[in-house]
Amino acid sequence: MNPQHKDLAAGRWRELSFMEQMANIGSEVERALHWQARHHSLYSQKAHDRALELVDLTLDSTRVFARLKELARLREALVDYFCGTNQYVSSESSWKKYFSGFTYAARRNH
Repeated sequence: MNPQHKDLAAGRWRELSFMEQMANIGSEVERALHWQARHHSLYSQKAHDRALELVDLTLDSTRVFARLKELARLREALVDYFCGTNQYVSSESSWKKYFSGFTYAARRNH
């Protein structure tokens, strides 16, 4: 798979704080939700793929066990929501609520 975020994959991602990384993942998830609500499945899928790419970059850049565990669960839940049966009963509002704290913290610390 070719990285969509080439400059981030080349190492710039590691320069961002964890809060900034999570806020950026949240931005892609919000894009996927936006396009899903408008029944543009191709755009939603592309945004979802970019979100997963950022989750993978974050998994590669962290060594804190608690974060690794949360990121792995996040990836699993995103795939379940967008591609699976939604067994975790996620919703658009729950995703927005989850990422809003990271966005707030990233903006506050920047």
